Amino acid sequence: MKFGSRKLDLSFPRVMGILNVTPDSFYDGGKLHDSHGVLKERVLKVAEKMVFDGADFLDIGGESTRPGAKAVSEQEEMDRVLPIVEAIAQNIDAVISVDTSSPSLMLEAARKGAGLINDVRALERAGAVEAAKDSGLPVCLMHMQGMPATMQENPSYSDVVAEVNNYLLQRVDACLQAGIAREQIILDPGFGFGKTDNHNLALLKKLELCGNGEFPLLVGMSRKSMIGRLLGRDLADRMPGSLALAMVALRNGASIIRVHDVAETADVVKIFQLAQ
Repeated sequence: MKFGSRKLDLSFPRVMGILNVTPDSFYDGGKLHDSHGVLKERVLKVAEKMVFDGADFLDIGGESTRPGAKAVSEQEEMDRVLPIVEAIAQNIDAVISVDTSSPSLMLEAARKGAGLINDVRALERAGAVEAAKDSGLPVCLMHMQGMPATMQENPSYSDVVAEVNNYLLQRVDACLQAGIAREQIILDPGFGFGKTDNHNLALLKKLELCGNGEFPLLVGMSRKSMIGRLLGRDLADRMPGSLALAMVALRNGASIIRVHDVAETADVVKIFQLAQ
């Protein structure tokens, strides 16, 4: 798949490192941000290490989408993200993924060197599908029931696997109708986004059914609260659970694993490939 100026073969599993340039993300909120804004030099150092450790993608997010997160203005999101996209594009050899639902940010990020649009709202905002098409970049479409502020308030499904799959295929159709090529689409079932632990586990067990097996799959379960509930682990102690989930996701068809702990996950990917 072509990601801007770079190409990656997604028949081999890839690691995506998470770079949240927000003050309130659930795990690393504030680490790359202070009262004056985003710490560009610190972000670059973290990004360099992630690539050295095995990340092929760097996912930059300027809006926290953790449960209960508050919305930020489009301008604030752009002010956080665009300087980082530009700096990484000029200094680091990796595919830059922009985690956004903002049509304006999609277009500006593409101009500054981004290679992938990663949208938790699956391009449902007004103008988003058109902006994604005009950017020329691949897109990752994610399922989310509800919105970040309320999505974990009693999520309910009759059949979570079928409903998530049907929604994603509907969004694929919207993209195809807008002129986005099928070969430019990645899908994400949205673990933890409007789903209980049982919903998440059901999706993981049937991951290969997502998108009817026709699209690369991105999976993000790194250090999520599900691990804390299932294993009784605090946030700082969730890496082993995250790595176990990564291995299961790879076994069940994931192409991209989105994580905080890049080096450790890259080891999991290497062992998985050697054992095939």
